[in-house]
Amino acid sequence: MKILIAGLALMMLGGCAANGQSPWATLTTPGNCAKPGSEQELALNLADDLANEGKLHASLANLQSLPDALPQVRQRKARAYRLLGRSEAEPLYRSLLGTCMTAEGEHGLGQLAAAKGDNAQAMTHLQRAARLAPTDEKIRNDLGVVYLKQRRLEDARFEFLTAIELKQGDPLAAVNLITLLIYQDDWGQAAKVVSQLGLSPEQVTEAQERAEALKAAGATAHNVATGGAAPPVTVQ
Repeated sequence: MKILIAGLALMMLGGCAANGQSPWATLTTPGNCAKPGSEQELALNLADDLANEGKLHASLANLQSLPDALPQVRQRKARAYRLLGRSEAEPLYRSLLGTCMTAEGEHGLGQLAAAKGDNAQAMTHLQRAARLAPTDEKIRNDLGVVYLKQRRLEDARFEFLTAIELKQGDPLAAVNLITLLIYQDDWGQAAKVVSQLGLSPEQVTEAQERAEALKAAGATAHNVATGGAAPPVTVQ
């Protein structure tokens, strides 16, 4: 009997500046970031904690007292706005390009593009981010998700395995790998990974659902290309 397996999650993710430049372009020397003071560091950590608890509005409120000249502030604001679906996220992420947080800027722009379904643009940004920060497991995972959506399965597998080895305790890349294996009907390897990493039944179920959704999307694309009927869509 086939083992059901684990979940895929990627939070995804618009604004422009005059003449293509961010309004913060002159605030930071390219490639460098000013170091936050001790009180600013405490405020940044508090904003991180609130965001991680899902209190995005409170996180933003705590960031309002900090200067936007600090890329670290802009990056945290961009993340909160992205998760809230606000257009302020894109110009903030673009303002990080050319600073010491360029990788974070490219990562965020990739997430925004992926949320819009623009996988080609997402891949471009995420590949740049991965070159700049090759040991960031979140970037590698997100790049893997984009590859998976493009059916670049071996590339996706490589990125998920890299992310897993970089951070063993984070299940996100693991459940994404399981999703890929189920999509390929490689149940034996999927069961092995589930056992090794101790994934939950809920993760197993979510992964199977997402793998089935990927297969359905592929079938729809094939039917459209060949003039066949697309499968029915249920709206809840």
